[in-house]
Amino acid sequence: MAEHRLTPLQIHAFARHLLLEEKSAATIEKYLRDVRAFAGWLDGQEITKERNAAWKAHLVERGYAPTGINAKLSALNSLLEFLGLRDCRVKFLKVQRRLFRDAGRELTKAEYQSLLDAAHRLGRDRLGLLVEAIGATGIRVSEVRYLTVEAARQGKAEISLKGKVRVILLPGKLCRKLLRYAEKQKTASGAIFRTKSGREMSCRQIWAEMKRLCKYAGVEPGKVFPHNLRHLFATVFYRACRDIVRLSDLLGHSSIETTRIYLVTSGAEHQRTLERLGLIS
Repeated sequence: MAEHRLTPLQIHAFARHLLLEEKSAATIEKYLRDVRAFAGWLDGQEITKERNAAWKAHLVERGYAPTGINAKLSALNSLLEFLGLRDCRVKFLKVQRRLFRDAGRELTKAEYQSLLDAAHRLGRDRLGLLVEAIGATGIRVSEVRYLTVEAARQGKAEISLKGKVRVILLPGKLCRKLLRYAEKQKTASGAIFRTKSGREMSCRQIWAEMKRLCKYAGVEPGKVFPHNLRHLFATVFYRACRDIVRLSDLLGHSSIETTRIYLVTSGAEHQRTLERLGLIS
């Protein structure tokens, strides 16, 4: 039986494979980071089913969260598929669906408004409008570039990402704000949110600017990141219409099970629901 050892050349070829598969830049970066970590642990040894299982056990012993371990195993299994080693794939850890999420990471509407107020108070109009645009549409931070002058004029944005195309409607009030800002910045077409040099804002820059806003807004930094605005949109939208299928389409999810994760309530809200049941005399 031929031996299979992981080489830098194979990792490079795997990176190209992910690119051809049209994986997002963030996914490619994450997969390669995990694969390189596996290669470092493997330390030149042969790839076998037993060693791959040992890698999973190693991650468990290191205290990684189950979801984090499964993400690393997903990268490994993708690599094994690419190398033609399907029989060496490892099973994911079974993770029970969470009944409620940590309130310490749940961004409330009041805190969202505090972020907007702080941004405008500081004269950070671009940041305030950016937070509002993500919060009001539920788009991913990687989709901000689709908020263009043309989209604001049409009242809708066509988003093409991860091999899927979807159209999201933009609230009229948001469109007016976007167009006023674009006119002020002398942006006649294309992406509205740009750096001073005219380049589109990166996901990392958006994340960093939101974090710096926390101390002025009086909001815990652990609650403030672009994806949490997406969670807030999902929660508020679902409470308004109770239509998970429609919400799933708006968020661009392939599975409703993914959307369910967004709708997990906080422990405090779960506790209030239990109290309202009236099952204790």
